[in-house]
Amino acid sequence: MKCNVLKLSMSVAALFLMSCSVAKDNKTEKNMNLNGNMKFEKPADEELRKKLTPLQYEVTQHAATERPYDNEYDGEFRSGIYVDIVSGEPLFISSDKYDSGCGWPAFSRPIDDSLLVEITDRSHGMVRTEVRSRRSGSHLGHVFNDGPAKTGGMRYCINSASLRFIPEDKMESEGYGKYLKLLKKK
Repeated sequence: MKCNVLKLSMSVAALFLMSCSVAKDNKTEKNMNLNGNMKFEKPADEELRKKLTPLQYEVTQHAATERPYDNEYDGEFRSGIYVDIVSGEPLFISSDKYDSGCGWPAFSRPIDDSLLVEITDRSHGMVRTEVRSRRSGSHLGHVFNDGPAKTGGMRYCINSASLRFIPEDKMESEGYGKYLKLLKKK
């Protein structure tokens, strides 16, 4: 009888240890992004409030909209990359930015479609397509199909408050060097 209890206890312990190991491997696998880097874990709300300005917080976490023409990147046309202010995920490249006249930064496309999530937005008596960062869930802005035909006809109208611009000459030192090849010289 004691032998059976001991065998049963050992079996349960072995199963427990194996399940912990599998759970750890699955967690690691789930935390890998497309580039093979560790995935971003969104900070707690309290940390986000400390990290972001009040406007950045309201835009990214509560889908607020900053004022048109009175924002940081509408008139920014230096060469570089635009990343999610919350996660640092590269989202847009300056080569795809254009002046749409809407008062917010406009891009013809993201670096990769898989970086964004599109959601039907029925707020304010309109039907639009909201754009969020897949990695952090940050509200970025909206996408419309009235962009330049020669670049696909899309206009990603993005809040400056949801982005951080990294100029071309700082991309390498800030860890975005592999995206330099995407910049088209004008």
